[in-house]
Order: sequence, then C-alpha cells, then structure tokens
Amino acid sequence: MFRFSFYISLVVSLMIISCTPKQEDQKIVETETNYSHIDIQSFDYTEKKVLVASGTYIPLYGSDSQKVDVEQFYMDVYPVTNEQYLAFVKANPQWQKSSVKKIFANDNYLKHWKNDTTLGDEMLPNSPITNISWFAANAYCESTGSRLPTLDEWEYVAMADPTEIDARYKEKYNQYILDWYEQQSTYLHEIGNTYKNYWGIYDMHGLVWEWVYDYSSVLLSGENRGNSGNDTDLFCGSGSLGANDLMNYAAFMRYAFRGSLKANYNVRNLGFRTVKDKI
Repeated sequence: MFRFSFYISLVVSLMIISCTPKQEDQKIVETETNYSHIDIQSFDYTEKKVLVASGTYIPLYGSDSQKVDVEQFYMDVYPVTNEQYLAFVKANPQWQKSSVKKIFANDNYLKHWKNDTTLGDEMLPNSPITNISWFAANAYCESTGSRLPTLDEWEYVAMADPTEIDARYKEKYNQYILDWYEQQSTYLHEIGNTYKNYWGIYDMHGLVWEWVYDYSSVLLSGENRGNSGNDTDLFCGSGSLGANDLMNYAAFMRYAFRGSLKANYNVRNLGFRTVKDKI
C-alpha cells in the first residue's frame, strides 16, 4: 500500500509540473525473465547501432484504433558516453561549457566536469553523458550524421524485454522500471549494466532518462491530436482518463518528466542515444 501511494503521489506531482506553460525554445525546432546485471567487460562497447524492424504499438494515450506505425531504423546499442561527448566538445569548442550560449544550455550544462575538456573525478569514460540540453544532444547527433529518436521510436524499443517485443503486460518488466526509479545515482554506472532487450539494445531502463526529439509532444492540444477538440488525450488534468493502462505508473512518470522539460535544461540523470533512418 505504501508503494502504491508513493507512485500515485509522484505521478500527480509530475503531472502538475508538466502543465507548466512552454517557452519559445520549444518552437526552435508473465514469463520469468533474467534481468540480472552483466559484466561490462563481456561485450564490445564500441558496437554502434542495430536495426529495429518496423511495427506498430499502442502508446500510453492510444487505443486499438490509434495504433502508431513505426518505420524501421537503426538505434545505438548503448547511450552516448562521457568519452564520446568529450571527443565531440574537443572537436566543437562552441559546445564546451565555457563557450555554450545560455539560450542553448542553462548553468547546469556539464556542471560536473572539471573544465572544458576534463571529466569530473567521479565520472567514468564509459558512463552515460548527462547534464546536457536537448540542443546539445541534437548538435552531437548532427555531428555524427544521426538524429535523436522520436518519442514513438523510443517507446517502441523500450517496451521490449529480453524475449518479447512488447513486455508491458508483464509485472516483472514494470516492476523493474519502478524499482529503478527508486535508486539513486545510476547515471554513475557504466553502460551495459542493464538487460539486453529483444532488439539487442541495452539501458533503455535502469541507467538514465533519455532525450527524444519531440519530448514535449504529450502536451499537444486536443485539436492537434485529431480528436475533435476533446482534450481527454492530454496528459494534464483529465488526460489520464484517456490512457490505455491506468496502472502503468512507469510510463506516466516518463511522459510527465518529458512534459516538464525545456530544450535548454540540463539534468544530472538525463542523457541520450542516437538513431539513423534505414535508407
């Protein structure tokens, strides 16, 4: 009962945060499964991307008649690391912490680094990069000929466990995510410290939150969602009534967290990974 009340309170709090008006920066663009940790030394961190096959899924705010088609694309096996982002800022000095424009990143940008080109003492090269804004993540993607995943692409991949494309019906899958939300400082862990999902991708849950290209799209108006002006699909207010699974606390919190962000925010447990279209 305590855990249930805790999550309900947290979801409500995040819903209130997510209803904050947006700034102009938004316009600039059950079977048992083994979820145990693995040895970081047992795989090649330099592996790049894997192909995610096309398919359909029902988002948190959707129904059988509102399935979303996701085209095939390539996604990073792991989140972008400190080491990779360090190489980026060395090659692109305008994104170093002393040079970045405040419109693109607030004062928390790379706050835990010693200086422009030196990681902090507690940081490991193979830990995920955090404290970077949407603008910075987008710039990194462009420098590598890639892009940020869309919300639908990210959620489509993230609903997989090690054996199934859609594991959202499994209690163990959802509990794993909720248990992670209770942990502290997982951003200090090295990449690959979670399970390998159906697509061969690690760390969708259990390491850091991740930027998506259209992170604030959950706050579109009812008219933009094509539902004749009925705002029950919105996250704010009565929006939860339009959710396809009112018990999916983990997804509620993801949507609320995204809705509370602005593009120049830099959060200590928020990183990203890149994707590419399949040509």
